[in-house]
Amino acid sequence: MGLLSSRVLRHPGRTRAQPEPASGAGGSARRPETGGDAPGHGFCYCPGSHKRKRNSGTFCYCNPDSETDEDEEEGDEQQRLLNTPRRKKLKSTSKYIYQTLFLNGENSDIKICALGEEWSLHKIYLCQSGYFSSMFSGSWKESSMNTIELEIPDQNIDIEALQVAFGSLYRDDVLIKPSRVIAILAAACMLQLDGLIQQCGETMKETINVKTVCGYYTSAGTYGLDSVKKKCLEWLLNNLMTHQNVELFKELSINVMKQLIGSSNLFVMQVEMDVYTALKKWMFLQLVPSWNGSLKQLLTETDVWFSKRKKDFEGMTFLETEQGKPFVSVFRHLRLQYIISDLASARIIEQDSLVPSEWLSSVYKQQWLAMLRAEQDSEVGPQEINKEELEGNSMRCGRKLAKDGEYCWRWTGFNFGFDLLVTYTNRYIIFKRNTLNQPCSGSVSLQPRRSIAFRLRLASFDSSGKLICSRTTGYQILTLEKDQGKPFSITVIQVYAPTSNAEEAEVERFYENLQDLLELSPKKDVLFIIGDWNVKVGS
Repeated sequence: MGLLSSRVLRHPGRTRAQPEPASGAGGSARRPETGGDAPGHGFCYCPGSHKRKRNSGTFCYCNPDSETDEDEEEGDEQQRLLNTPRRKKLKSTSKYIYQTLFLNGENSDIKICALGEEWSLHKIYLCQSGYFSSMFSGSWKESSMNTIELEIPDQNIDIEALQVAFGSLYRDDVLIKPSRVIAILAAACMLQLDGLIQQCGETMKETINVKTVCGYYTSAGTYGLDSVKKKCLEWLLNNLMTHQNVELFKELSINVMKQLIGSSNLFVMQVEMDVYTALKKWMFLQLVPSWNGSLKQLLTETDVWFSKRKKDFEGMTFLETEQGKPFVSVFRHLRLQYIISDLASARIIEQDSLVPSEWLSSVYKQQWLAMLRAEQDSEVGPQEINKEELEGNSMRCGRKLAKDGEYCWRWTGFNFGFDLLVTYTNRYIIFKRNTLNQPCSGSVSLQPRRSIAFRLRLASFDSSGKLICSRTTGYQILTLEKDQGKPFSITVIQVYAPTSNAEEAEVERFYENLQDLLELSPKKDVLFIIGDWNVKVGS
């Protein structure tokens, strides 16, 4: 679906409205009002009680045959002038008020002083602010003062933010730059400007990216914007693993990282071992924030740094040391049972000596019993959905598909029940239980049927990590026989949308066509919309 062109549709049979004739030249002739004719003009009265000007170049409306060439040219010119629009940009009331009253301070009845700056303002406009409305309407001493000194306790507020906040009282719209939104939000909250607070919130939600997300999250918590805080957390869940970034790892606090690692909605790329690796790199940057290398160098530098400190642990793992204890709550959310089921991953965990041995011992016991149940018990897997257990203990794994095509990969470690082969081809995702056809890295169940509980999620992101589209199957139970596959049909709609400065008709046509495609898509399919939405936000 490409960029859509727009056209103007006219109603059949409808003609363009003709302008109303005006009095004077080019207008319709009238019978004279009481009083004499205008000087310099003679008239002739033709049959039908019309009177006609006798000046040169005039036209008799009663007798078209009397029209001269000069008359015809002048009439055409007059008609052209009447039908030619004249554009004159009028200064709106809002702009006039902003320029005259706010910027120029004309007829000011109060002065506001703050941060060494002075504003000549008007009480009637300031009363739009809850802060000043309470000040002026109560018994406060400021209600009768002509000059008020404001104390600014919030360090986020500066002179420019106050300028925008005060100016918003005198105009209909305010342009907020993403780089300035936190300072303006702080000023708006202090002055209790609900409209400006809301606009700051919308700007923040539209401009979340790797550089702004942590600052926005902290500010949203400080100033009570829960919807912005939620959006930032969603962005981090979607991008922590898919778009890793050195500066982002430095900014993420322990409390935020604990929420991310513990969430069932974390988009994990590859398997749980990759979550451990990301945590290791994050912990290194929290301890050594001055490190300025590239993402490619980060893992090597991390391993070297922790390896040099092993001798100082005195038989303890790093998380048991005073330096490592603050990070325990984050590492507790790792699902270690899906890490130690792979020999190479288990060896790395042991060699790193970050995770306490007691944690690993209990997990080894848990997984040994799981393997025995898979081989010797009659257990065939889950029979009903336990959402709480799934969200807290399920294996998290994911794959990044850079473009449409054919892909095949294997996920292992499902309680030693079977290997899961996943194939994406021709708009289908196929889950296959691998038992005999291909070699297996570990023990698998040879029972005729095995069941797994799962949730399949698909998502598309733009270059900044913003979620374009997300779809899920919800939690389901899948029962497979030996080497049996189960397909999930996917409808993929690829779009190239108009830019944000396109004509409204073009944008409407685009969404109408998209809606038509959605209605034609099979209802049972997992619908997936990808492409370029061409959004332009901020400055």
